[in-house]
Amino acid sequence: MLLCLGLTAYFVHHAINGRHGFEMRSRLIERSALLEFEIKSLEAVRAKLERDVALLSPQKPDDDLVEEIARGVLGFVRPQDQVLMRP
Repeated sequence: MLLCLGLTAYFVHHAINGRHGFEMRSRLIERSALLEFEIKSLEAVRAKLERDVALLSPQKPDDDLVEEIARGVLGFVRPQDQVLMRP
């Protein structure tokens, strides 16, 4: 009788706290949800980058996008632009 009780306690403990137990399952579900959210955000970034690449195609680049990149990345301005310096 005592042996059965001990074995039952052992298996119940590992069913809850073991490597494949209920607690690990709930942690895996939470991690899966976080990774799904990260996948969605990365897919949005990828879609934006694909759109930008399509607009910069060698056949006919989008003039506005080229100017935006030149201003933002390279720091170019037009002669008539007023530049405000941040402290």
